[in-house]
Amino acid sequence: MASHLNRPLRALALAAAVLALAGCAGQLAYRDADKLAADDKTEAALLKYQEAIAAEPGNAQYRTAYLGARDRATIRLVDQAERQLADAKPALAARTFQRALAIDPANERARAGMRLLEADSRQAILMDDAGAAYERKDYDLARQKLAAVLTERPSHEAARLLLAQVTDKSAAPPADTGLGAAYKLPLNIEFRDASLKQVFEVIARRSGLNFLFDKDVKTDQRTSIFLKNSTVEAAIYYLLVSNQLEQQVMDGNTILIYPNIPAKLKDYQEMTVKTYFLANAEAKNVANTLKTILKTRDVVVDEKLNLLIVRDSPEAIRLATRLVALQDVAEPEVMLDVEILEIKRSRLMDLGIAWPASIGFAPLQSVAGGPLTIDALRTLNGGTIGVTGIGATVTANKTDGDSNTLANPRIRVRNKEKAKVVIGDKVPVITTIITPGSSGGFASEAVTYVDVGLTLNVEPTIYLNNEVAIRIALEVSNLVDTITTKSGSVAYRIGTRSASTMLQLKDGENQVLAGLISNEDRTSGSKVPGFGSLPILGRLFGVTRDSTDKNEIVLSITPHLVRNVQRPALGASEFSAGTESSFRRKPDTAVRAPALAPAAAPALLPAVAPAQPAASAPAPSQMQPQPPAGVTIAPAPLTVTPVAAPTLVPTPAQ
Repeated sequence: MASHLNRPLRALALAAAVLALAGCAGQLAYRDADKLAADDKTEAALLKYQEAIAAEPGNAQYRTAYLGARDRATIRLVDQAERQLADAKPALAARTFQRALAIDPANERARAGMRLLEADSRQAILMDDAGAAYERKDYDLARQKLAAVLTERPSHEAARLLLAQVTDKSAAPPADTGLGAAYKLPLNIEFRDASLKQVFEVIARRSGLNFLFDKDVKTDQRTSIFLKNSTVEAAIYYLLVSNQLEQQVMDGNTILIYPNIPAKLKDYQEMTVKTYFLANAEAKNVANTLKTILKTRDVVVDEKLNLLIVRDSPEAIRLATRLVALQDVAEPEVMLDVEILEIKRSRLMDLGIAWPASIGFAPLQSVAGGPLTIDALRTLNGGTIGVTGIGATVTANKTDGDSNTLANPRIRVRNKEKAKVVIGDKVPVITTIITPGSSGGFASEAVTYVDVGLTLNVEPTIYLNNEVAIRIALEVSNLVDTITTKSGSVAYRIGTRSASTMLQLKDGENQVLAGLISNEDRTSGSKVPGFGSLPILGRLFGVTRDSTDKNEIVLSITPHLVRNVQRPALGASEFSAGTESSFRRKPDTAVRAPALAPAAAPALLPAVAPAQPAASAPAPSQMQPQPPAGVTIAPAPLTVTPVAAPTLVPTPAQ
């Protein structure tokens, strides 16, 4: 029987021993984990924490320590991986993200980082394929690859830039770009009082361009043009300008010439619609700029989406694009580091003896407690008269108080915007309003609040030389007294100190403003007449209270530029805008080297020769047949084959 009873006891003892051993093992593992965590051996420490939790699953301390160490480790690793990714070290970033996921497989930031790395690898392959397709001039394939990149990451800057280049190359060529090759052909040409049609015929044979003329163009109009070392583009431009004509490109090698008058411009001039999505500037301000500079009338402003829709000629649209790029820039911002220190000092001293100011004599009441009578007054003596008010108080008290209040706000402000900082309390002011009525009126109360404390208003102006002008208004107020009106309303007397100024500081320059000081000295006392005025002994015959209150405000302000406006390049800030009536683009005005005719040119053009000086000109009978009077065509100097004179110039009139 005894053996049967001992079996449960032995089982309980064994279980207790196992639990004790498990507790010891868990505690040892926990201590080892703390040591490893202190030595920055995070992975080993987490394993020890897990051993401690396995030994004592119900121990909240072990679990809390494990979770805290795990979170700190994953945050540190993920931050490190993101920095490596920003430094263009994807391999290191991948390994660091994997370490974080090994510690916490459910960490979303680490998972997002791995997905970003996979996307970067995939997008890099797509970008390489798009670049190769662009070099092969396979613009459709390049656009397809870039669209895949931008679908995953719309902010991919390299893909956006390459897509813009692909679009420029593959889009339907505008009027002037389709003629670029013919326009750039070199040309030497001289015409004196020749017909307009004849000049365009020569240019057409030289460049391979086709010219059509509106029915109102006077092709027999006489003109003169002299160009050396020029181009086909310049010749066409100067002919159009000097003869009040305009051009409309019909296709890649056909140009329509028409009079430059409003009616014809409406008929022939093509219009382009352009949409501008603005990131920083306000749409209505940019619209005013376009209306003022370009005289554009067809401008639609969408303030909700902050975009512009402009309809104008292609030349005006090109100028509008440059103007929008100049104006749509981020506004400057500055970070104002402000320190406000309020120093208060108070001194209070009470010293002396407060003697009684009066003594009272009164007869003592009768023993029976009844009222005193005149007969009782006749028997007054030293034993029946009581004395009151006799007492003296010795005062020796000194109180010192010092308090410093420090505020350190950091304010980020845009250029020419106002910012306000209020540090203090709002004091309620109750106003009673009586509304007249038949029964004497109806009374109601209105509560308003007054700011009491420190109020700082700043307005920065940022200059291009990295200096900041700051308009500062500082006001310090305090509650002086409380006043209760006859109607029961409460009013406050508020003391105010204010200062305003304008500073101009460099980026990072500190300025300290001080001097808002309030000093108050008070002396009050109660003395025995005569004796209390004695130089030293007077302290024995009276009480004197001396109080000193000093309050000072110190303001320190330091501007730190966050962003400033960058000066644009010369080509972006200054460019040609055509004339008052036309935005027509001028041809290339770069200086060219003299164009030399090829050696075979004289044999090809026996009847065409450059004009010779009058002193060396041969006799008329010895000259070769010449073009019409005043016309000279020089051969083209480059690869295009010059045309023989008989096909260029008609036979001279006899």
